[in-house]
Amino acid sequence: MPSLEGLNLTSVTVLPRRVTAPLPGGRTAELSLDPDVQRTTTAIMERYRVPESGAVLMDVKTGKLLVYASHVNEGTPFDVNARATAPAASVFKVVTSSALIESAGLHASTEQCYHGGKSQILAEELVEDPKRDKWCSTMGMALGRSINVVFGRLAQKHLKPAEIEAMAGAYGFGAPLPFAVANEPPKIDMPDDPTEFARAAAGFWHTTLSPLAGASVAQTIANGGLALEPRIVERVTLGKDAVWEESRPPRVLRRAIRPETATELRKMMELTVTSGSAFKSFHDPSGSAYLPGVSVAGKTGTLTDHIKDRHYTWFIGFAPSDEPEVAVSVLVVNTPIWQVKAADIARDVLRAYFAGHGRTSISRP
Repeated sequence: MPSLEGLNLTSVTVLPRRVTAPLPGGRTAELSLDPDVQRTTTAIMERYRVPESGAVLMDVKTGKLLVYASHVNEGTPFDVNARATAPAASVFKVVTSSALIESAGLHASTEQCYHGGKSQILAEELVEDPKRDKWCSTMGMALGRSINVVFGRLAQKHLKPAEIEAMAGAYGFGAPLPFAVANEPPKIDMPDDPTEFARAAAGFWHTTLSPLAGASVAQTIANGGLALEPRIVERVTLGKDAVWEESRPPRVLRRAIRPETATELRKMMELTVTSGSAFKSFHDPSGSAYLPGVSVAGKTGTLTDHIKDRHYTWFIGFAPSDEPEVAVSVLVVNTPIWQVKAADIARDVLRAYFAGHGRTSISRP
């Protein structure tokens, strides 16, 4: 494989039938990106003019990237998709869920009663109290609706910090992805303090994520637990001559989770879209799906950094959830007065993809 040093994925050229990026020495990288979906995604991100946004769409079975769009509204542009400075927020519940399934033997229908914990987790809310625990939720619904205190309690009762750290490592936290451009490793620092550990397990700080790594997490679950190397360069040309072409088969990086775990997570993540935190993004005001005939599994994340005046929203997921084709990851960084949520952009990325791939019942965004 030739050197790709100097490849700049924030400066791509979208042509009618291909997407390219310049390389040093007069060379050109022809990318695996879908021109139509890449163009649509970029236009959507520019329309809302949020401070920062990044979107990645990955082929589940090959690891090829079909969208790699990064937008910075003001200042010097940078690759949002490769940076892991944004908090993982409630997307991290997917990691905690995986650990609860594999280390503690829980499943989507495991029930936990609770009180409080809607926007934060207080120490007293983590204490079992039959008189105050008036609500109960399955773990699946808690993931779909992002019920923080349920994950805080389950983590406290069933897991140790090292077990969540090990699961995060299996998903790629702590190391950059092997990829055509340098990318930052998602970070994790599980605290030992019981209350703060519960908060971290639910997605309150202590972890970071990049959109590229988020797509890898979604692809891993969609692919039955096997993480693939993400690829974006199809060939390198010099003038009219191809000096290198990608001919390697997809490369498995590791088995992150068991197939049975991936199946449980899929069931849980479907609830995010059918009845949970992303329902309004994926359905119109009358309740009709924007992607009729295509089931979507996903996880949202929302967190505000009041010091930096930044409001982070995430969506990672895959579709169709029963026979996955693509995994999607979107990060939107707003001011606290947000313009658009990540789930809205992810929905439209999926609409553009499926409308362009023979799903006539789905309209283009």
